[in-house]
Amino acid sequence: MRDKILKILREHQDEYVSGEMICQACGVSRTAVWKHIRELEERGYQIDAVRNRGYRLLYSPDVVTPEEIILGLKTDVLGREIVYRDQVASTNELATELAYQGASEGTLVVADQQTGGRGRRGRAWFSPPGKGVWMSLILRPKLSPAYASQLTLVAAIALSRAFSSLTGQQAGIKWPNDIFFGSKKCCGILTEMHADHDRIHHIVLGIGINVNMESSEFPEELRDIAVSLRIVKGESLVRSKVIQSVLTYLEPLYQQYVREGGFSSLREEWKLESITIGRNVRAVTPRGEIEGTAVDIDEAGALCVMTESGEIVRIHSAEILFN
Repeated sequence: MRDKILKILREHQDEYVSGEMICQACGVSRTAVWKHIRELEERGYQIDAVRNRGYRLLYSPDVVTPEEIILGLKTDVLGREIVYRDQVASTNELATELAYQGASEGTLVVADQQTGGRGRRGRAWFSPPGKGVWMSLILRPKLSPAYASQLTLVAAIALSRAFSSLTGQQAGIKWPNDIFFGSKKCCGILTEMHADHDRIHHIVLGIGINVNMESSEFPEELRDIAVSLRIVKGESLVRSKVIQSVLTYLEPLYQQYVREGGFSSLREEWKLESITIGRNVRAVTPRGEIEGTAVDIDEAGALCVMTESGEIVRIHSAEILFN
């Protein structure tokens, strides 16, 4: 009901909306409307109430609540069910719990703050309140588990395109799935899967985005390697709009990934967003380091590195450093 009332107020933001009109549109009493208005005000919305004129929305806070995300969202599946928390240890952990409980395909789990956010290789992810987007999607692709890891590559395409659109500056993918502006990272992706040998039960796609941090707000050890969308654009972004943009770009790519049976049909799309292909790289793998030039990715998403000897080495998992 709050969503309906907020939608009405947004649609008439330059005028007052009578309580009677809201009652009729929502099928509730004036007392119920007043109660929901009060709840919106408690969430940070400023609503002017004038006797015999009605209600008018004056200000919307930068929050990532379902009310804000769903309004204007153009997807068919992704984000149509939203679970929001002010604070969680990890959105991936909560999404995993919900997935085991039967949460539907496309369910979005989002939090204002993570206290135990995780990146790849078990690293902590800086997730302060009110500054970023910390979200996880529950996905149930009808694919072999062999293709699950490729979903991070698909998501990276969407994120790179969304960020370029939002900031007006060119983002790019550092293999396999980190999103960079120049030499600094603004986003990470972490996927976790539950599957049998021949069937995926669910994938949790975790995404952490630095949105409105200033340089001084990053921990000192991150200031030379991390960046936010705000720093890139030069002004703050509305976090709910960032989420909407990501989901809008991701949905058709995800649908193609499922429909075509994996990443191969999106390989050229990934390469268009890459800042890795053509670079001299050092790949730190469990078996040692490999140096050479990143020349391609194969249909499975492995990075192809040409060494000094001319040998092509396919790398499936590694820490990539630019030389």
